[in-house]
Amino acid sequence: MNPENIHWLGHDSFLITDQKKTIYIDPWKLKSDLPKGDFILVTHSHYDHFSKDDIQKISTDATKIVCPEDVASQLKANVTTLKPDQVIQLDQLMIEAVPAYNLNKKFHPKENGWLGFIIQLSDGAKVYHAGDTDFIPEMKFLKVDIALLPVSGTYVMTADEAVEAANTFRPEIVIPMHYGDIVGSSSDAERFKKGFKGETIIKANEN
Repeated sequence: MNPENIHWLGHDSFLITDQKKTIYIDPWKLKSDLPKGDFILVTHSHYDHFSKDDIQKISTDATKIVCPEDVASQLKANVTTLKPDQVIQLDQLMIEAVPAYNLNKKFHPKENGWLGFIIQLSDGAKVYHAGDTDFIPEMKFLKVDIALLPVSGTYVMTADEAVEAANTFRPEIVIPMHYGDIVGSSSDAERFKKGFKGETIIKANEN
């Protein structure tokens, strides 16, 4: 997996390309000239992660959407519902839903069944998008190559908590996210980079 094929679109939004397939995660505030998506993954139903307007911008009749139940109930076509710990195959992708929730705050309760995703790409590389989460016990057992981790605190892990998480499950590369809009700044990403023992790639916002 070439990390240059992972494009940060601000906040928790990403565009990943794999064998000419286009994968979006949590599209939000997208500009109008982005390519259409083959797959759209939505972690949970908060407005800054699940935006019908943005999904419409990048959808075709063939676009496949993967999301938790409370998001699926608000959509119509080509939707696959996942719960934590479920796995599906979509074309060349293997997608595993993993838990994402708060431990010491109320914004993302575990019982909501909201998600992070582990996406196994066609070359076998595994990319983990954590969703909105704290450093939860389930993270300790992750085996992934690249992790997209929130670092801003308030609603999610702080940079220091994200460092602790990443140094526990040890991905090769971490791309910080969940900063620069609503909460957090680039200083959170830089703070993470100082503490993580692996490679940190701080992406420019391409949106």
